[in-house]
Amino acid sequence: MVAAASLARLGVPVVLIEAEDEPKTDWRASTFHAATLELLAELGLGDRMHAEGLVVPVYHFRDRREGLVAAFDFTLLADETPYPYRLQLNQQHLVRMLHERLRALPEVELLFGTRVTAVEQEPGGGASVTARTPDGTRVLHGAYVIGADGPGSTVRRSLGVDFHGYTYPERFLIASTSVDLAEALPGIAEVNYIADPHEWLFLLRTPESWRAVWPVPAGQSEEEATEVARLQRQLQGVAPWAAGYPIIDRQLYRVHQRVAERFRVGDIALIGDAAHINSPMGGVGLNSGIHDAVDLSRRIARIASGTSPAVAEAELAAFADVRHRVAVEYVQADTQRNTQRLRETDEERRRAAHAEMRAIAADRDRARAYMRRASLLESVRRFGVGLPPGQTAPQAPAPVH
Repeated sequence: MVAAASLARLGVPVVLIEAEDEPKTDWRASTFHAATLELLAELGLGDRMHAEGLVVPVYHFRDRREGLVAAFDFTLLADETPYPYRLQLNQQHLVRMLHERLRALPEVELLFGTRVTAVEQEPGGGASVTARTPDGTRVLHGAYVIGADGPGSTVRRSLGVDFHGYTYPERFLIASTSVDLAEALPGIAEVNYIADPHEWLFLLRTPESWRAVWPVPAGQSEEEATEVARLQRQLQGVAPWAAGYPIIDRQLYRVHQRVAERFRVGDIALIGDAAHINSPMGGVGLNSGIHDAVDLSRRIARIASGTSPAVAEAELAAFADVRHRVAVEYVQADTQRNTQRLRETDEERRRAAHAEMRAIAADRDRARAYMRRASLLESVRRFGVGLPPGQTAPQAPAPVH
């Protein structure tokens, strides 16, 4: 939807194909970082997102036994971005806002309840999509196809592109409750990464609820892991709450670290989870996917305005190269490191990691550099988003002390 809105804003007509009959309302990602908020503001969504979202300038790295290890304050980045914080807003609300926008745009055709079954590069240029609609099979032809169809991507499989990486043996469980965990655990931040060699935790607040995320052993069944009495015991283990925890949502899912071998084949490109999927520790999966979408949209719009075949090829090659590098060097590297830091069982490495986090938080320049990377500002300032081939991103401003 971000890709469609971005293309339409730039005057490029687009057909959006979605297998579901309507926008999904399940709870998924919930964090928007500074670099992403800058891009979404260009689509005119900033005010609505902030009206419904929760501004979180500080997050904690904690240890389940030792308590607070380090606090990180994004306001250190106030000289570089108008959004020196995380905005907590469940993903379905952005989807709703985009859907309302797209329905009103003449450049956009929405095909909900339509499932893509195959994608092909056409010999003379452009691409085609074979899709199953409620009334039969339809073949659509376009200048480009953008595969934003998730980790099980039909587009990626049609292209024969490998999805390299691995799957964590444990699954992650999310339980959401209406109880204010800040009251149950005085002193915690609104976003908390909590290390523990036996059962790490991720606690964060959204406008609707608090979420707790913890690992589920590989041998435990889904029925056992999501059973209400077990969830209640798990949450009571996080913080005792005499009245019991109302559980308003729960999800169990597998977590992967994978990157597509290529992000583009001819006039067909991959973005978001179709191109790369990662641990949620850091909240960068949705964000980096949005960056993919805006990067590619800007390039397609420039191609559509009239360029030579050589320039068009350079634009698409630049997209594939830059976004693959960001996925590997930033998204994969950081989420792997974040996850391992929480689940580390070797006591010497645990203590070394805690000491490193304390040292970073205590040093203003190191803390600033750490948060630039965590907020994706570093990757955006380094590579840009949709910069023309050969053009380098402007240098970030020097920190103001």
